[in-house]
Amino acid sequence: MSTQQIRVSVLSNRASTLLQYLVAVFFALIVLVPLVATVINGFKSPADLLADPFGLPRAWQWENYTSIIRGEAFWRQLKNSTMVVLVVALSVVVLASMPAFIFARMSFRGRDLLFQFFTLGLLLPITVLLLPLYITLRQANLVDSLWGVILPQIAFQLPSTILILRGFFAGIPRELEEAAAMDGCTSAGFFVRVLLPIMRPAIAAVVVLTMVASWNDFFLPLLVLNKEQLWTLPLGIMQFQGQFGTDWGRVLAFVALSLIPTIIFYLLAERQIVAGLTAGAVKG
Repeated sequence: MSTQQIRVSVLSNRASTLLQYLVAVFFALIVLVPLVATVINGFKSPADLLADPFGLPRAWQWENYTSIIRGEAFWRQLKNSTMVVLVVALSVVVLASMPAFIFARMSFRGRDLLFQFFTLGLLLPITVLLLPLYITLRQANLVDSLWGVILPQIAFQLPSTILILRGFFAGIPRELEEAAAMDGCTSAGFFVRVLLPIMRPAIAAVVVLTMVASWNDFFLPLLVLNKEQLWTLPLGIMQFQGQFGTDWGRVLAFVALSLIPTIIFYLLAERQIVAGLTAGAVKG
């Protein structure tokens, strides 16, 4: 290879690397700019926010944040949201991992038909079924109860979780299962002792997807929870709505504070999440 060709190759690699960085920065800005704008606008008064929604505050309204932190409502809603999210995430992973294992590792008559029955849940978004769901919850005395939010969220999260975990379980080599069977390990033992430790990154990714969907759910709690003492964080925004207007500065401050738990969880589980998604991409 001549010197000229080497220079062209080096320049091409540098241009490709620069382009990748520019694309990454572009998408990072798409994510970060709204977050930064939310935090900054949370320090503005309503008049300042309307006058200059994209600039820095003329006078930093620290009381927008401090009043929320000092109040009992935010911590009560945080506790309610945390309870709902933890129960939903744990239940979904436990309930979805078992049928996903069966659909991926066992052969029986009608397996594919039964799996397609589970995937039909993906075609039924919760917003379409709000009215019959509310009637069912009212008949079961689950209105104004956190269980009226938890149980439907579990039900509507199961189809997608089963679909995701089934792909991961199917990617585990059969030789590993045969080796476990030769050591006297049953199917249940193989599932608990071998597969679950291997599937930890995949389960972490599924847990995060479930938690984010549950944490941000607004319509179902709005439909079920009438008592303010049971409100979750997404419903907490309504406390800043008055008869004649909405204090958007405090709304944005409330939203910024409600994002902190999810950001902390993501930072703690980032390595497991990336490993799970990468493993899924490789197996797919």
